[in-house]
Amino acid sequence: MSHLSPDRFCAVVGAEGVGLGRWHATQPQWLGSRAFTCDAAQPAWEAALQALSALLAEHAVRGAELRVLLSARYSRFCLVPWSDAIGNPRELDAYARACFENLYGQSLDDWRIVLSPEPAGAARIATALPQALLQGLQALSRHSQLKLRSVQPYLMAAFNRCSAKLAQGDFLFVLAEPRRSVLMLAAGGAWQQVLAQGCADSDQALQALIDRTCELYGEHMPPVYLHAPGRGDVPQLEAVQLCQPAGDSDPLCAMWRAVA
Repeated sequence: MSHLSPDRFCAVVGAEGVGLGRWHATQPQWLGSRAFTCDAAQPAWEAALQALSALLAEHAVRGAELRVLLSARYSRFCLVPWSDAIGNPRELDAYARACFENLYGQSLDDWRIVLSPEPAGAARIATALPQALLQGLQALSRHSQLKLRSVQPYLMAAFNRCSAKLAQGDFLFVLAEPRRSVLMLAAGGAWQQVLAQGCADSDQALQALIDRTCELYGEHMPPVYLHAPGRGDVPQLEAVQLCQPAGDSDPLCAMWRAVA
């Protein structure tokens, strides 16, 4: 009899905790979460990996598949304008790194950059992830005898799940994680801006952030879509359409359920 597990696991690596969900056959099951605290002398992802290792040891079975979703805390985002001078993937990667360096004022040599697929002539959204974190997840998967299938920023998973509901051409998509929000503005069918910043978890703070971003759009506010699975309550904001399931007391569980 085979001891390999048919289960598929999905880990959510949040800013202050990690969570784990499982699909057994077609049945989803939330297994729980584990909080962690960060030592100022170490990167935040090191404490997250330690917490995830302990959580996997409680639940995972040899041979199962693992998918990982990363909080915006571990990602950096940048708009990469179109350039006719780019002729191959290596030049595109170097160009994207230059855009990040110009935005953040430091080199991202130790980060992996992933660019959104866009048609010719359109700007791309670039996401940078620490190479050390990705290597740590690979090592943890091998140690836990799991098959690491994917590592993805939660922003991308949430946007892809909500994309069918978005207006064509012009919109503002807002991901509101606990204490951090990411906003992606599209106009004329192309990306115009991506912004990530700390934000209080109140309706007032989130509304102010949305209003400031929409001011860049012009006279007419585009449709605004909010994905805030980390909120236990339902945000009450003006002219905002929600892209999320019912609230959950555990933000990590809510994030998992939103894209499960």
